[in-house]
Amino acid sequence: MLPSLTARRIAVVVKGYPRLSETFIAQEILALEQRGLDLEIWSLRHPTERAVHPMHKAIKAPVTYLPEYLYEEPLRVLRGAVWSLSQKGFGATVRAFWRDLKRDVTANRVRRLGQALAMARELPEDVRHLHVHYLHTPASVVRYAALLTGRTWTFSAHAKDIWTTPDWEKREKMAEALWGVTCTAQGAGHLQSLSQQEKMALVYHGLDLSRFPSPPESRPARDGSNPLDPVRIVSVGRAVAKKGYGDLIRALAALPQDLQWRFAHVGGGELLNSLKQQAQDAGIADKVVFLGSKAQPDIIALLREADVFVLPSKEARSGDRDGLPNVIMEAASQGLAILATDFAGIPEFIRNDVEGQLVPPGDWEALSNALNLLARDPARRKILGDAAFSRLRRDFSMEGGIDVLEARLRAATQSPKREPERV
Repeated sequence: MLPSLTARRIAVVVKGYPRLSETFIAQEILALEQRGLDLEIWSLRHPTERAVHPMHKAIKAPVTYLPEYLYEEPLRVLRGAVWSLSQKGFGATVRAFWRDLKRDVTANRVRRLGQALAMARELPEDVRHLHVHYLHTPASVVRYAALLTGRTWTFSAHAKDIWTTPDWEKREKMAEALWGVTCTAQGAGHLQSLSQQEKMALVYHGLDLSRFPSPPESRPARDGSNPLDPVRIVSVGRAVAKKGYGDLIRALAALPQDLQWRFAHVGGGELLNSLKQQAQDAGIADKVVFLGSKAQPDIIALLREADVFVLPSKEARSGDRDGLPNVIMEAASQGLAILATDFAGIPEFIRNDVEGQLVPPGDWEALSNALNLLARDPARRKILGDAAFSRLRRDFSMEGGIDVLEARLRAATQSPKREPERV
């Protein structure tokens, strides 16, 4: 449906909702909603997890799920297609889709168009503007829907979408969007090189510290010498290639025999079973536990009881990589010593030997050595944990980023409505 002249509502488009691995998106939606922006959520996929974050329960915006696979809701897609035939923007949409399809002949391209046709027809007339998270698949749907209906659109780019989307596609999408933001300086620099520099802004997600308890006043001075009270190592993240958990299992297996430790991993992911087998083969399965996906309160409790947080991120063979993982900041919120890789957006928050320990990505030997030294030194862990919490509170609070997004989105709802191109 076309927007009315008085429309001010914003449709926020995401790949899946709700998702425990994307609490940074939920945090943003909730904060913008609390500041009075009128939002609704459109999701390309249905949820796959039973647990939900408390923020998801607090968000009041209605959620609409698009056809995840076109054959599952053929009449809905057909109605969208028939409606679109009579729209001024139909010709421009088909031409954009055809250019995309010629360069990427996949079923996924067709699915994006089908979802866009359904979305364009079903958008309420009080929706003025579209804002999409991720510059790859979700932005394609939003781009086609915007062309069909004459709405403006903007985007938040994150990590995988920046590094695995072809440059031609990123250029064309950024040329049509009003503006975009991303959450690491590395990502911002790359996207600015492909577009007008003023179109891209660096906006850190930050962390809403009001959602987290203060760090523990003290932690047990575990040094790995007591078999009855081993050093507690924890990591939170999806078991996928870019998280580097295979390197971590190798690093744990190489720790000295006299060091007493236990490791807990939180998160789902496609590599979970292979990691369990790797731990079994390495002879450390009795010291490693894979907890699967957990709700946020359980994760915070685990972080508060831990001694070291580890995240060995690296570039996957596909080119996928992290941005600045929110779990790094969540660990810092509990004053926990952090060991991570000097990669992607991580060093924008953690400076080596200041707020944490950084090692080269993919170097499991360096990871093992650093882990061994940190495990034996509770005093150093406290210094690093305290520094990480101070930097989080001083430089990475959520408010600054939300200020920027609120101002930009309010301006977008006041911008002139784009006239769809005629056939």
